[in-house]
Amino acid sequence: MNVFMERMLRAAKLDIHLYEEVEADTSAMPQAIGVVVLSSVAAGIGSTGMGATGAGGILMGIVAALAGWYIWAFLTYFIGTRLLPEPQTKADYGELLRTIGFSSSPGMIRILGIIPGLGTLVFFIASIWMLVAMVIAVRQALDYTSTWRAVGVCVIGWLFQTVIIVVVLALFGGAASPPAG
Repeated sequence: MNVFMERMLRAAKLDIHLYEEVEADTSAMPQAIGVVVLSSVAAGIGSTGMGATGAGGILMGIVAALAGWYIWAFLTYFIGTRLLPEPQTKADYGELLRTIGFSSSPGMIRILGIIPGLGTLVFFIASIWMLVAMVIAVRQALDYTSTWRAVGVCVIGWLFQTVIIVVVLALFGGAASPPAG
């Protein structure tokens, strides 16, 4: 099995050593991007079983996943190193991009959503699994001893990202709405 596939499997197995490995491996960035893209493609294909659109929807999903990953890693980096660092916390943005990218590995199971009647369950399981992987990725990248601190960083980051998404959607949604009257 090639290194990329092996790393994805280890990330999905929640192997803390894998997250340390990709944190330290600056050449793993293309692989992290690949994981995010493959996971979003799997989600796009899987969502077709729930009535979602085809290739255009998958392409938009990839773009949204890459943008979300980039924003999420930045928020996590800022919150984890500036607002909630532990004494030993030392990280750079690239470390968060790589580890968080690999935490998308469990999202590959979303392709099973194409099976009629399984979509919602598969997406729910994948979401929980990816969240656990993300907490591990954050804990390892930020050198935390406390898993709860990593959970806190993820929750705060999620809240900030949600606000950003709501604002962006309101701006673009408002611009696309026809004038009243």
